[in-house]
Amino acid sequence: MIARMIYHVPVFGWMLKEAVMGPTTAKVLFIVNLLLLWLLAIVTFGYPAIILPALTAVPVMFVVLILITKG
Repeated sequence: MIARMIYHVPVFGWMLKEAVMGPTTAKVLFIVNLLLLWLLAIVTFGYPAIILPALTAVPVMFVVLILITKG
């Protein structure tokens, strides 16, 4: 249900649906688009666009490590 709601967002939903259900080329191009969007954010905002994803990745990696050691 949530995926259907996200797929109805005009531009992003179409790209995400194509990346999930489309061919391999669509998946690769979606990843390339995300990387280019990140580079555009770095050019626009500078250092915060680099450091904020790293700071959000730290708790995610802690959770992943905890899940790996539990199971």
